[in-house]
Amino acid sequence: MKNWIRPEIAALSDYHVPAPGDWIKLDAMENPYQWPEELQQEWLKSLPDAEINRYPDPAARELVAELHKVMEVPEGFEIVLGNGSDELIQLLMMTVAKPGRTILAPEPTFVMYKMIAQFVGMEFVGVPLDVDFELDLDAMVAAIEQHQPAVVFLAYPNNPTGNLFDRAAIEKILSMAPGFVVVDEAYHVFAEESFMGALPHYENLLVMRTVSKMGLAGLRLGLMAGAAHWINEVNKVRLPYNINVLTQHAATFILRHAEVLEVQAAILRSEREQLLQQLSLLKGVVKVYPSKANFVLIRVADGSADRLFEALKEGGVLIKNLSPAGGVLADCLRVTVSTPQENHQLMDALRTRL
Repeated sequence: MKNWIRPEIAALSDYHVPAPGDWIKLDAMENPYQWPEELQQEWLKSLPDAEINRYPDPAARELVAELHKVMEVPEGFEIVLGNGSDELIQLLMMTVAKPGRTILAPEPTFVMYKMIAQFVGMEFVGVPLDVDFELDLDAMVAAIEQHQPAVVFLAYPNNPTGNLFDRAAIEKILSMAPGFVVVDEAYHVFAEESFMGALPHYENLLVMRTVSKMGLAGLRLGLMAGAAHWINEVNKVRLPYNINVLTQHAATFILRHAEVLEVQAAILRSEREQLLQQLSLLKGVVKVYPSKANFVLIRVADGSADRLFEALKEGGVLIKNLSPAGGVLADCLRVTVSTPQENHQLMDALRTRL
């Protein structure tokens, strides 16, 4: 029976997500804050309005209207919703997939660009970032000219490095790429920089966002904004009812109180700056990379990343060990910015184990 499985799928490993535990969880860039108690109670009182005995609105019209406002989508442009950004990446690739077509992105970056390209049978071309994890524009331009990619993905800020790529470099790529350019703004509330307002200026620009990092990771909701005629094409491959009743209800409710999420984001932005400074003072940390996301990438002494990761885990703190990926990420660890209390616990754990 094995011959029925595509060889490139058989060669893959499962995407590993750690099982829930009693750790201080600083590995997945989650917002650590819940809603204020009075808002939680108001939401609970509204739950009977969510008709879970009925199929959801396939167009999620109320939710889409709120997202247009909160995300400041330019007038005349449309959005398509996905079960998280991962589904949107898959939908776009399914829309353009054809034998011989290519997906292109700088590397290291969000792993799902490459993984989903493999799932849909497309070629993936990774272009190495420079030593400071910035775009190598000459290499990007050369790769685009050579491979003529159907889609270029640019995470802004980039995951796992945390930095914002040079805006002029992205504009250059937008102006010469033959296909779509997706600016993935998963961390937009922490970056305070965006290409959403640039949609009217670039025919091939698509802007992707998620509400996960805003504090709604459990809802699994992402959006892609772009010209109406392109969004309509992507919508053709979207399965109906992909955004369930409870997600539509909860997301619509909290987006009408978006100021609560912005207050939380502002706290995390402030905590990020303090964490960046504190990490830079630690003995054993070789480099702390600049971040405009809700996480920080650090490089530790040669060969110490695995030991430090396991020591922190045994001490009740779970971070992301990127060192096994090798290459430019060797000896690198990524930590999520959390509450002041959890950030202090992280720092105490690092000081005693470095």
